Amino acid sequence: MQVLPQRMAKYGLRLHPDKTRLLPIGRPSASDPGGKGPATFDFLGFTVFWRRTHGGNGWRVGMTTRKGRLRGAIEALGDWCRRHRHEPLKEQQAGLARRLDGHFNYFGVQGNFSALARLSHAARRLWFKWLNRRSQRARLTWERFRAIVEDFPLPRASIRVRLWGDSS
Repeated sequence: MQVLPQRMAKYGLRLHPDKTRLLPIGRPSASDPGGKGPATFDFLGFTVFWRRTHGGNGWRVGMTTRKGRLRGAIEALGDWCRRHRHEPLKEQQAGLARRLDGHFNYFGVQGNFSALARLSHAARRLWFKWLNRRSQRARLTWERFRAIVEDFPLPRASIRVRLWGDSS
């Protein structure tokens, strides 16, 4: 651990003492069948943790979107929808699709589908909310909104990167 600060200083970089530490990330023991394994840590917007394999016999590294990052992405989508609610639907759909695709491309790793689906669902609800506030006249119904989404589809949540060879 003493060598790392020297290497970083060579390039004019410094390590933050509160954010830099060595973590034991070894595989959980077989004698801990109900345990969660070692503590989690956050890295590059992901929370990294040990999870059970689908068969339940072994362990593998799991990654999911960090809670604060997901919450921030949802808030940013809401702000964007509010600021652009009076633009034509085609432009709104294009902007939302770009933002969702970017998020799915970065966070679309194996084991993170539930976080991607939460963002996708939140984006649809936020778009509905802000389209509903465009006018003081007739309310936008969910049936009408579904027709809009058919004409102007948003990208579906999907895994874009396979970190491991199998399908889990």
